[in-house]
Amino acid sequence: MTEPKPREVVTIYEIDAAATAGETAYARAVYNFRWTPQRDPFGVMHPTIDYPGLRVDHSTVVENHDILKNVKIPVRQHFGVVTVAPQQDGLIDSILPSTFGGNLDNWRVTRGASVFLPIGVPGALLSVGDPHASQGDSELRGTAIECSLTGDFQLVLHKKDTLSGQPFADFTYPLVETADEWVRRGFSYLNYLAEFGTNAQSAVYEKSTLDLAMRDAFIKTRRFLDDQRPVRRCGDLADLRRGRLRRDTGGGRQLGCSRDHPKGAVQLVK
Repeated sequence: MTEPKPREVVTIYEIDAAATAGETAYARAVYNFRWTPQRDPFGVMHPTIDYPGLRVDHSTVVENHDILKNVKIPVRQHFGVVTVAPQQDGLIDSILPSTFGGNLDNWRVTRGASVFLPIGVPGALLSVGDPHASQGDSELRGTAIECSLTGDFQLVLHKKDTLSGQPFADFTYPLVETADEWVRRGFSYLNYLAEFGTNAQSAVYEKSTLDLAMRDAFIKTRRFLDDQRPVRRCGDLADLRRGRLRRDTGGGRQLGCSRDHPKGAVQLVK
């Protein structure tokens, strides 16, 4: 589908559920259709996909089959959002990740991975959601292959007085640990809600840059490695990737460093 332009197109995928342990499952496109105006249960018409979860009346769309032939996408099931509650009150934009976690949209946050989050409010108030069947780095087009998932989570609470010598002893941002690497996330502004005050949720979009996020990712990684030659070691061990990148470069860069054993839990640090 190439015309008309501009347009919004929805693609429906099927997932190979027959893959066994050790095998790679794949998603394949079944059909797509151009979005047509849809009316929600409250009677509001939506000419574009401007609200999540809208039901589509398929009598109003034309399905295009035989698309993306011979293309298969490796399945990377994960939850895009893993977060505790921020310290700030009021309505907070859920698009941007920050010190509390949030919309990380990192496909490495999957089975066997750990996410370390600093607790900011009593009870932590952990939330998990935004499940994806697959996604590349940055969710560049604005969505992944969205799906429904049910997850089993192990929660581990780390008290500050027990953290001596731990690599996450004094961190103030989300840390992802997989079987192969630690992932440090760089932000243009580490805690934009505190730094920009009442204008935070507009200022962060205006002021964020990939350069600032890259600098933050490098500083975190250098400190994390804690080596006599940190710059050399970052060059030897770290892979630079674009993280969540749409209008928000607030979480635009991440550095992955090699490691040798997994944890497999949501780790909360208080």
